[in-house]
Amino acid sequence: MAPVRPKEAENFCICRKASCVGLQLSAIGIAALLATVALHPIFNVHEVTVAAARLRDPLGPETTHRPGSANGEGRTWYRRGAEQLETPGTAASGPLHCDIAPDGRFDCAPEKLLSRAECEARGCCYVPVSARGPAIWQPWCFFPPSYPSYKVENLSATETGYTASLTRTVPTFFPEDIMVLRLDVVFETEGRLHFTLRDPANKRYEVPLETPKARGQIASKLYSVQFSADPFGLMVFRESSGQVLLNTTVAPLFFADQFLQISTSLPSHFLSGLGEHLTSLALSVNWTKVTLWNRDMAPTPSVNLYGSHPFYLVMEDGGLAHGVFLLNSNAMDVVLQPSPALTWRTTGGILDFYVFLGPDPKSVVRQYLDVIGYPFMPPYWGLGFHLCRWGYSSTAATRQAVKNMTAAQFPLDVQWNDLDYTDAKRDFTFNKNNFKDYPNMVREFHQSGRRYVMIVDPAISSSGPPGSYKPYDDGLKRGVFIRNATGKPLVGKVWPGPTVFPDFTNPETHQWWHDMVKEFHDQVPFDGMWIDMNEPSNFVAGSLDGCPNNKLENPPYVPGVLGGSLRAGTICASSQQYLSSHYNLHSLYGLMEAIASHDALVRVRGKRPFVISRSTFAGHGRFAGHWTGDVRSSWEQLYYSISGVLLFNLYGVPLVGADVCGFLGDASEELCVRWTQLGAFYPFMRNHNDHGNKPQEPYAFSPAAQEAMRKALFLRYSLLPYLYTLFHKAHSAGETVARPLFLEFPADPNTLSVDRQFMWGAGLLVTPVLEAGKTKVSGYFPTETWYNLMAGSVIHSKGQWVLLPAPLDTINVHVRAGHILPLQEPGFTTTESRKKGMTLLVALTVAGVARGDLFWDDGESLLTFEKGDYTHILFLATNGVLLSELVQVNSQVDGLLLQEVTVLGVPSPPRRVLANGIPVSDFSYNADTKILIIPLTLPMGEQFVVTWS
Repeated sequence: MAPVRPKEAENFCICRKASCVGLQLSAIGIAALLATVALHPIFNVHEVTVAAARLRDPLGPETTHRPGSANGEGRTWYRRGAEQLETPGTAASGPLHCDIAPDGRFDCAPEKLLSRAECEARGCCYVPVSARGPAIWQPWCFFPPSYPSYKVENLSATETGYTASLTRTVPTFFPEDIMVLRLDVVFETEGRLHFTLRDPANKRYEVPLETPKARGQIASKLYSVQFSADPFGLMVFRESSGQVLLNTTVAPLFFADQFLQISTSLPSHFLSGLGEHLTSLALSVNWTKVTLWNRDMAPTPSVNLYGSHPFYLVMEDGGLAHGVFLLNSNAMDVVLQPSPALTWRTTGGILDFYVFLGPDPKSVVRQYLDVIGYPFMPPYWGLGFHLCRWGYSSTAATRQAVKNMTAAQFPLDVQWNDLDYTDAKRDFTFNKNNFKDYPNMVREFHQSGRRYVMIVDPAISSSGPPGSYKPYDDGLKRGVFIRNATGKPLVGKVWPGPTVFPDFTNPETHQWWHDMVKEFHDQVPFDGMWIDMNEPSNFVAGSLDGCPNNKLENPPYVPGVLGGSLRAGTICASSQQYLSSHYNLHSLYGLMEAIASHDALVRVRGKRPFVISRSTFAGHGRFAGHWTGDVRSSWEQLYYSISGVLLFNLYGVPLVGADVCGFLGDASEELCVRWTQLGAFYPFMRNHNDHGNKPQEPYAFSPAAQEAMRKALFLRYSLLPYLYTLFHKAHSAGETVARPLFLEFPADPNTLSVDRQFMWGAGLLVTPVLEAGKTKVSGYFPTETWYNLMAGSVIHSKGQWVLLPAPLDTINVHVRAGHILPLQEPGFTTTESRKKGMTLLVALTVAGVARGDLFWDDGESLLTFEKGDYTHILFLATNGVLLSELVQVNSQVDGLLLQEVTVLGVPSPPRRVLANGIPVSDFSYNADTKILIIPLTLPMGEQFVVTWS
């Protein structure tokens, strides 16, 4: 296509819907986009000036252009100074243009099925299609290009972006349209764009998440923005390439009181995120509807689960990536369609969007975490092995499990109890019969270097006589419980029977929760909290008294929630909380309880808190970890657990894992071995089992199976210094711990489909067996040199699949050339292992280079990084020299010895090895594997130089 000339560009419009059938936005640059037959006028802002009535922009030249080729081809020119922008009126009458390709249609009947007459009465097109398989969401009734939407008025520049009024003259088919909106577009950072759509006349609910603000004008940006005037649309471009990342002109904007909808094209079919669901890493865009509304539901395909994370990441051509976050906690659907495009539908609040420009996927995740918060730093012991089951029915049974682990020589850091310890399943109590020596048991665990965690549910028993149960009596006096429509505490039913629900949006509830935690901790010195059932779960729909019949209980649009209503499996949507209605706050319940629990543990214990929660929302990782709920003991769920772990790392919750061996149903020996091997590489590793199931503790299986599990557990423990350093990078720099291959190799398109392997940091590739009866496994190896961690064998990959031997006692783990991993001799607890000798595993590139680092502190004190109370050591190997650089040193590194350096990829046998200039005589070299082993005794807290020549 010829470049657009200035005169043509002044009043240029952009195409959508029928006029663009078959046009792939991902395959065209901006010049081609703007040269296509169009329907909408454009305001083009930032970098390209705006020709529009009443636009205030005192800066900028008379004529500017989008960067193109050196000779001017590919540029799009805009001339400023026009008094008005000619705009065709909204085509509300006349024939409809319905010849839109099926994959590009946007649903005009989202809330119910319509007949042809009903559809056309809405002013929409009706064309039946034969849908098969997942395409059941493909619409028959869809919007024509002329469907009325909002119109831009009074677009004006601000110090940090743009603001405008949007007006609608024709109401939609949903009640209580908000006919005037305020648009604010803020250029917050070079790589982060923030835009909101609000009701300027009435304050609406907004998510109470603290987010960063813009700090004045940004010198340069990775993005530019355009606006369509009538109907309103917003387009976001990647500045370097002109790639369209967001284009909301593809469908009309809806903003009614209880139905907000906005659609966008997508530049690629690869999209990941929008949790929590049982899904592969990449979501299908073949008419997939994703529902977000936190729900107590064992992981099942295609249903809303425990958490809501309205964030997605898209991989573009050439390894570029961007992300989008909708800060909205109401019940919502997100519809993906093959064109490709995406539609957000939410039932309240405002439209509050962040766009992250990357340009690489790691940067996208970091930019997202800049908004929602970096992850908390877990205690070192939290990375050890955890053991639990529902069914340790006494202190004797719990102690026996620990004794059996010790006798069978398995490491164990943290013993847990499910509800068995409680008195009648009530929080902050313990059974005075079977658990009469409960406090002593916990102290014994401490004496053996272990920790203890127990379950705490949010629902508080309300059925006892007054004065018999302090958490309820005190909470009632202090007004901390969620209230029903009559103003009384809403009563539901959970494990103890009739229960009330703490309102964690109320500051008084946080103080009450702290008081209950402290009183219980004064009796039982537990180390962490496992907060379950906090969606919140309810065994009756709404309450024991039902729910009122009002618009919050029966909204005009109900997303695709399991059970068909917002009250299914939880409390009434119309119940009242301190900040707003439960209708708005529901999906924040687990996050708010996690914050209260995190803060209570900080105050009560004075050490780093450890909280594992089932229900989550954006920002959860700042306060707690997550386990993926009641997974079934099956090979299918073993596979899905990888995507679950990787996605939560993208959501900023790196402390995550699935129940090893599964929770529901019996695990076969082979499945449990393979799950233990994979679980050894979950950032959070816990074996947990349902009551009534066959035992699945590691000691419950055959000697051969035990040996395979022991091998996996000790491998994990030897890698803990590396894992802990990864958590430090997550906490301090917004990195991931477990990460998908595409995050590390974004320019390799083969990595996009890989979700049966994953990486720890940038240096370790894990390839587990995920199918029964297999003793070989195929893994993808990006273009690099890779060393087998256990065998030392090497793969010089050109970007290829490799068939690996994988007998039952083996999980394949490969070290990426160029990395140095700090390892430590494993112990039976982290208390023991932290005192043992360190090894540096040096994986050389072909050029003989590698680097790595170690973060070390006391493992449990608060804010060690923030206070500078830590040790950070850099390691660099090049040309036969390994040296350490002490970035920061504290006393915790005293006594920590480097006892061995293992160098992978040494091409020829060295004649001499020196440590700090002193000869090392007992080094060994294997000419077959090219591995050099250097025994040492060097203090880690002092700089050292090791050479081989």
